[in-house]
Amino acid sequence: MRFVSFDQDGRHGFGLLSGDTIVELTGKLSPAVVTLKQAIAAGLLAQAAGWRDESAGIPVDQVQLLPVIPDPGKILCIGLNYEDHRSETKRPDSDYPTVFTRFAESQAGHRQPLLKPATSNRFDYEAELAIVIGKAAHQVGEENALDLVAGYACYNDGSVRDWQRHTSQFTPGKNFPATGGFGPALVTPDEVGDYRQLPIQLRLNGQVMQEASLSDLIFPIEKLIAYCSTFTPLAPGDVIVTGTPGGVGDRREPPVYLQDGDLVEVDIGVVGCLSNRVVTAETRAA
Repeated sequence: MRFVSFDQDGRHGFGLLSGDTIVELTGKLSPAVVTLKQAIAAGLLAQAAGWRDESAGIPVDQVQLLPVIPDPGKILCIGLNYEDHRSETKRPDSDYPTVFTRFAESQAGHRQPLLKPATSNRFDYEAELAIVIGKAAHQVGEENALDLVAGYACYNDGSVRDWQRHTSQFTPGKNFPATGGFGPALVTPDEVGDYRQLPIQLRLNGQVMQEASLSDLIFPIEKLIAYCSTFTPLAPGDVIVTGTPGGVGDRREPPVYLQDGDLVEVDIGVVGCLSNRVVTAETRAA
């Protein structure tokens, strides 16, 4: 199943994505919940299967899709998790994952604009697979880690490179408003199967810039969940963003940074294709 969060004329809701329509589930499950995160926390996603044949749906083009989870308690991002990306950054090997955080306000949904900050000309793309946690977990073992996954989604961990490198801490360059694309939908594990078989690709204005397989992860998803749940309890709706392959714009010769009007697509096979247009602050204000 595929679930989306959306805004329709200022009213937020969530629903089951069926082709080009959304079967709205806001307030319709038992118990009644009004957000996708609440539905995950209450263990209601399986209940949504009973609504698949609902004839009345909202056309996708009549709503604005929001980040899959608009209000996650935690967004834990993993850096340097593909060998070709670690190599292009010239960073040393590590025995542990590199972890930094994003805030909910830094996210944008499918087909929402990615906002290029006015304070930088070094806005970069990063194609990544995101996982959404489905159950509370603390100090979980790798052997049970995948049981905690509510679903998968595409993520573009947009990075403001100069701000990222002000110090050794990544956080400032990862949290400008509307720089992280998240969508289109939460895809449940039964539809994805073995995540290691997923391809991942980023296209910039139709040109392939990043391409890899999820089997290339240095630290697989099981290890990421186990590691993160050791230092912080994970809650339903929390997001772990698993890292980007090589080919980022900042490490190209010459560098390629995102510009006003660029179209960025993150394509992860059955998980879907996340599409965002880049706009500058000036363009959005106009």
